[in-house]
Amino acid sequence: MQLPIELTISISKLTSVFKNTSATYKFYWFWAILECVDEGKKEIDKKEIFSRMLTLSWYTVNYFQVSFGKQDLIQKAVRRIKDVENINVDTKKSMILNLLLESENSETNSLLHHFDKNVPYKFLSPWLGSGSRSEVYVKSLDVTFNAPYKLLKDSIIIQDKWYNYFKTNSGILKTFCYWNLTLFLQARNPNVPDIPNKILRPIIRGSLNKHKKMFWDLVIKELGYINCIYTGEKLVVGGYIIEHFIPHQFVAHDLMWNLIPAESSFNSSKSDKLPPFETYFDDFYRLQKEGYDIVKSMKPKNKFLQDYLPIFPDQELSKLKYEEHKKPMLSIAHNNGFQYMNL
Repeated sequence: MQLPIELTISISKLTSVFKNTSATYKFYWFWAILECVDEGKKEIDKKEIFSRMLTLSWYTVNYFQVSFGKQDLIQKAVRRIKDVENINVDTKKSMILNLLLESENSETNSLLHHFDKNVPYKFLSPWLGSGSRSEVYVKSLDVTFNAPYKLLKDSIIIQDKWYNYFKTNSGILKTFCYWNLTLFLQARNPNVPDIPNKILRPIIRGSLNKHKKMFWDLVIKELGYINCIYTGEKLVVGGYIIEHFIPHQFVAHDLMWNLIPAESSFNSSKSDKLPPFETYFDDFYRLQKEGYDIVKSMKPKNKFLQDYLPIFPDQELSKLKYEEHKKPMLSIAHNNGFQYMNL
């Protein structure tokens, strides 16, 4: 990705900061700094940067459960602080940040300040070399090296030229972070779908009303009722909800091939749990097959039929193909931390 040119600073060194990266620290460190600059801050308390790092990664870790790698302590810190501070997964970003900034919990503060050991000075290696921590701290104060910021004990001070560059090009630089972080996480989660949409929390989850009215209502009206595959309860028009067979937190989409009607109270208890394949797949497939065939017959131009094409390009639902698609996804989701339902 090409960054905007500025003759008074070394953009080539900035573009190299994410090379040979073994953890997510630098991505989130720089992203957090850009957020602070957006708010007009030149001298930034390190605790604020560390708090923003965990806030930015909060949804990716706790909601989508994307793996950062075994050595990455951001993932471990985010999960631990969630429990220590009793913060809900869906808490707004601004509230999480304020809770971390104001926290007096010794464990929380210890987890935040752990990142002070390496991240602030190693980010500057393209400008100041790979010397010891103390050497880099001293060099950062020397303006002739033209590093982005000066390192102090509890804060950093953005150099004027860099501050102006960051302020002017904030959107592009955040995209630079986002793009490189996406590549990093995709390499560590090769079988996890849609990594780009699991880095930023969506402002609003998409509505499933059209999925209900334009697809499953047609099916239920034709059949009179269907049975919930989980509870056996009869489901009628107006008396069911749409649920993700494999949780939205893993697939990150609302495609029809993963959506089925379900009894509302059960869906609430299922939450982000995985349905055991051997227990539920046969009923899931039968319901999907019947629904697909009915809608295809009644409304052959129904837009939701297109959702099936990547898996069934011949427009015929095959149990074997469905199994080959679903079974590995359940296993991968479980390996990434999603738990199976208790039967």
